[in-house]
Amino acid sequence: MTALVGLFSRTAKDSQNKENIQKFKELKKLVKEKKYTDALKSGTEYLKKTPNHHDVLFIVGGIYYMKNKHNTAISYFDKSLEIGSHDIDVLLLKAYSHQKLGENKRVIQCCDKIREIDPKNKAVFELLEQLNS
Repeated sequence: MTALVGLFSRTAKDSQNKENIQKFKELKKLVKEKKYTDALKSGTEYLKKTPNHHDVLFIVGGIYYMKNKHNTAISYFDKSLEIGSHDIDVLLLKAYSHQKLGENKRVIQCCDKIREIDPKNKAVFELLEQLNS
């Protein structure tokens, strides 16, 4: 079945949409309950079907960050930033991941990008202070 979109275009109805919304809600619930192993499994399964879901990429990357798997976290943050390049939360966690890996040049690049978007961001100021001390 197709639905009319705009004046002249037609797009196929997403039959997976309801299921995806439910799975996303379940993922957020697992994270809220701090069931990170289950959330990670759920998130990676979700991404197999919907690989460009910005929020799920951020959540999975965040879980890897908490598990101190910073290189893996960064790969998810990079994918997330391809979709939403101005997401300060993603940029900040990416900067922290680079900091944990001792990649100060990349930390500064992330911080510069955040300052372009939000010049008064306190977290960036604190992170850069830590680098300089």
